[in-house]
Amino acid sequence: MHILVRETRSLDDVESAVDLGQTPAELVFLSFSDSDLGAASAAWQADPNLPGLRLANLARLKHPLSVDLYVEQVIEHARCVVIRLLGGLDYWRYGAEEVARTCRDRGIPLAILPGDGREDDRLIELSTVASDIRDRLDACLAHGGPANTARALRLAAHLADLGPDDGEAAEPLPLHGEYRVPAPSDTGRPLAAIVFYRAYLLAADLAPIDALARELDRQGLDVRALHVASLKVPETAAFVAQTLRDRRPAVVLNATGFSARLDPRSGGDGPSPLDAAGAPVLQVVLSASPREAWAESARGLSQTDLAMQVVLPELDGRLLATAISFKAEETEVTGLEFARTVHTPNPDGIALAAARASGWARLARTDRGDRTIALILSDYPGAAGQSAHAVGLDAIESTAQILKVLDGEGYETGDALPDGKEIVGALCHAAPTPFLSLADYQRLFATLPEETRAQVLAAWGDPEDDPEFDGSHFALPMAIYGNVIAAIQPDRGNALDRKASYHDPDLPPR
Repeated sequence: MHILVRETRSLDDVESAVDLGQTPAELVFLSFSDSDLGAASAAWQADPNLPGLRLANLARLKHPLSVDLYVEQVIEHARCVVIRLLGGLDYWRYGAEEVARTCRDRGIPLAILPGDGREDDRLIELSTVASDIRDRLDACLAHGGPANTARALRLAAHLADLGPDDGEAAEPLPLHGEYRVPAPSDTGRPLAAIVFYRAYLLAADLAPIDALARELDRQGLDVRALHVASLKVPETAAFVAQTLRDRRPAVVLNATGFSARLDPRSGGDGPSPLDAAGAPVLQVVLSASPREAWAESARGLSQTDLAMQVVLPELDGRLLATAISFKAEETEVTGLEFARTVHTPNPDGIALAAARASGWARLARTDRGDRTIALILSDYPGAAGQSAHAVGLDAIESTAQILKVLDGEGYETGDALPDGKEIVGALCHAAPTPFLSLADYQRLFATLPEETRAQVLAAWGDPEDDPEFDGSHFALPMAIYGNVIAAIQPDRGNALDRKASYHDPDLPPR
């Protein structure tokens, strides 16, 4: 069988048949997890006594033709096969069944293991190795890391009659702990705490975390980093919460996905452990897609990244920063016919995330009377009565309540707090307010790529022709009430001359 290697990928592509081009080897290890494969690659390179090994990500073997070709070229010639199925059998049913059939026909030891800790009788039935051996393999790979993966590979070599059984069991590794980042700490500067998945540590895939730590240091922050298996594990959640309470960081940068709130029904206390710092929590994204796919997609991040690393974290009130890394292949390992896929730092994203963290840390040290706060409400120019309108949300009443909270916290909010009716009236009838000068607009516009500037001008025309341009400034498209969008400073009644919803490095910290 032959498949022509001619492939173009994007975030929205369906799976296509591919030929991995691997030659046979004694051992084969397949997994959906780049962390599993990275640990296996590191373990094999560190032990010259291990037999030949082939590694492949199951995500590249989803098409039935890809499976058939890989079985023909590699599996049929192996002497032991180990597969770790993250998500269970249904994520790779055809492949698992075809590999199992081939291994049974040819007498090849096969262990198909769950990748999420949930045992499945169907995986046991498809496997051909003894249950105690399968359990040992499962434990080694579940605990993870190069050392435990090396134990699994030596056991697989024994199953292949290529070495003795050393009897080693998996060595449990802590589910959480502190990671020493390549940046100074305890210098008396404001502290930034990074929280990331233990899987990155076990796979030695820490380049983005290290790069972020160095940039935070350059931005004037001390840095501490915590690794966690999952923030949903009560013991780990307690560790993170207590550490953050003790360290009292000025800002937390979180690199885990999903919502971290603990369900009270399962013994949790509700709030996310990240909230224990009493500080802003910035969500950084380690994208599972290549940078090229992100750049070429109109959507940017993939649906998976958006769900896991944007939407669900926002349920906890985390503030989205940006993507600090993208997936990319390293140079192929000689003799392994495998190039590890790792998280490659995104310098622009790391710089932006660190700058935002530094800004929040500066804000925490700024007296409340010297802070500028703005409430930005939606608007629909040209549709009367639509100011601050949001389907299913009472933005007007929320604004009134937020002003009450600010007033109670000691911010200067004016002589009298408006109620909802007063806010509506002010929004609907107040005159537009100067917002951005033409000179500032042109300075900021010049920082955009030339192609983007051309597209904007083609779509919207020259800025001087904008209906909101009064000859010197652009006006906000919605009317503004001084107590609603307020710069709360003792020496100013409001901040209609200090508003800015864009990022301008020349403005004082917000």
